[in-house]
Amino acid sequence: MGKVLLACLVALAAALIMTPVAKWLAPKVGAIDKPNARKVHSRLMPRMGGLGIYAGFVAALLVYFGFSREIMGLLVSSSLVFAVGIVDDIKGVSPGVKLLGQVAAAVIFIACGGYIKYLTNPIGGDIIFLDYWGIPVTLLWLVGISNAVNLIDGLDGLAGGVSAIAAITMAIVAFSTGYNTAAVLAIFLVFALIGFLRYNFSPAQIFMGDSGSLFLGFTLAALAIMGFAKGATMISLVIPVLILGIPIFDTFFAIARRYQEGKPIFQADKGHLHHRLLAIGLSHKQTVVIIYAITMFMGVAAILLTLISSAQAVLILFIILLISLIGARRLGVLHGAGNKKNQKAEGK
Repeated sequence: MGKVLLACLVALAAALIMTPVAKWLAPKVGAIDKPNARKVHSRLMPRMGGLGIYAGFVAALLVYFGFSREIMGLLVSSSLVFAVGIVDDIKGVSPGVKLLGQVAAAVIFIACGGYIKYLTNPIGGDIIFLDYWGIPVTLLWLVGISNAVNLIDGLDGLAGGVSAIAAITMAIVAFSTGYNTAAVLAIFLVFALIGFLRYNFSPAQIFMGDSGSLFLGFTLAALAIMGFAKGATMISLVIPVLILGIPIFDTFFAIARRYQEGKPIFQADKGHLHHRLLAIGLSHKQTVVIIYAITMFMGVAAILLTLISSAQAVLILFIILLISLIGARRLGVLHGAGNKKNQKAEGK
């Protein structure tokens, strides 16, 4: 326990030191976020704050763990995603190059044994061995969550706070189910995020940039696989989806919305949850707090699923999905026509 505490303090200290370093370095290397019609901020902002998060997490990992195959796989693959994000923060890279980097990182992680091998049928209870089919499923999961966290990074403190809450929930569930390595790693990520959020809460001094959001998404997705997502139960499959519910649902709704509007699914818009909450009159801080609260609710639901039967879990999941769909439709997050109507009312 003493070594865990030491590693947590190292993560916090490294993030507190390296985030200001990133803030100082960003203008010198061109890592500046410029305001535009889609973005909420109205002034030039340094990005590349992901350097603080990455430094904190990796420093803690090196202090606490030896170089096992699984840990090395996480370290190398997440470092590759971080490197792609850094290049994008500084120079900008095409979506295709970013995707290629994420796929390469996922392949490295999978090659080190990090992939889902079996699931359980929630109805019949029988085990479904995915065998090598688990590789494309894992690839889709890693790349999907990386981009999902990237999509919610639109307000000061939002992606960092949501990721911290998700990591705390992961740690609780992983400890309770015996996946101690994943739990400890999740705690290290929380402390690294606390150090970064010191400079990212509204009004932010620095943005995390793609170096932070892609690294966070990939690492959270990898930790889910290293932990309970390896378990042969329906609950172990659903828990990480609930924990990461905000980025996952927001991404799903964005794809559905853009499809209805006849737009490319990768085209940015102002229809994300945080945009719609701002549009109905909530302040920046109120919007962030509400999304934090929703993430906490999802986290509590995920913990609850470990304590109840599969039938009860399915019922809870159905209720959560129904509430999410209704809320998304009313806010204009899901339905393209709703967005157009709201934008007209806002004079856009």
